[in-house]
Amino acid sequence: MPLTGHLKELRNRLVICLVPFVVLTVVFIPMADRLVTLLTDLGSEYGYRYVYLAPQELMVEYLRISVLGAVICCIPLILFQVWSFTQPGLKASERRMFGFSMVFGLFCFCLGILFAYKITVPFMLHFLIGLSNQDISAAISIEKYVSFLLTVFLIFGIVFEMPLLSVVLTNLGLIRPEFLKTARKPAIVVIFFIAAVITPPDIFSQIMVAVPMIVLYQVSILLSSLFYRKREEQKKED
Repeated sequence: MPLTGHLKELRNRLVICLVPFVVLTVVFIPMADRLVTLLTDLGSEYGYRYVYLAPQELMVEYLRISVLGAVICCIPLILFQVWSFTQPGLKASERRMFGFSMVFGLFCFCLGILFAYKITVPFMLHFLIGLSNQDISAAISIEKYVSFLLTVFLIFGIVFEMPLLSVVLTNLGLIRPEFLKTARKPAIVVIFFIAAVITPPDIFSQIMVAVPMIVLYQVSILLSSLFYRKREEQKKED
């Protein structure tokens, strides 16, 4: 296919993704208040109260949540379009790896968000509200609160991509399982340091974050060993 043909196909696939995104954004707008309530309920049970500091602030948050909801719903469609656009130029092994990376990466990212929503965020909110006293109470800007939650969700979504990263790097020949095994002890120290940075300064919250990351590192070693073995077998066959 000539370059103009590729550009035309890319344009068509972008339109296919854009139209559902716009429609879903409009659909989510009436439900935005319930989605925001779902997020604020995480802190309400600990005594947080929310305010908006500008007349348009709450409306902007409703719009932002609507756009985010539309993006999340469109992710499978976007991944499918990316796959359809790239797979004709890939070898069979590359197509399998690309498809695996998209599906497994999405699963890991969603798992990280779920972990943050169920475990990390409640611990962080509970600890932080404990810093208030009778003279200082928590009245949180809804914009700051939603931004805080989305940042935490994004961080944990990325952190949970560790197994996928190990698979991709192993398949590219950039790392070996032996390296991950040798680096296990320094990696655990780094993991606890990261957990201390992204969580409140209490040991229980740090452990609740660090332990799953260590488990993810072990899973990364197992997956790296599996894919390294397959890669070496494929080299021998070639």
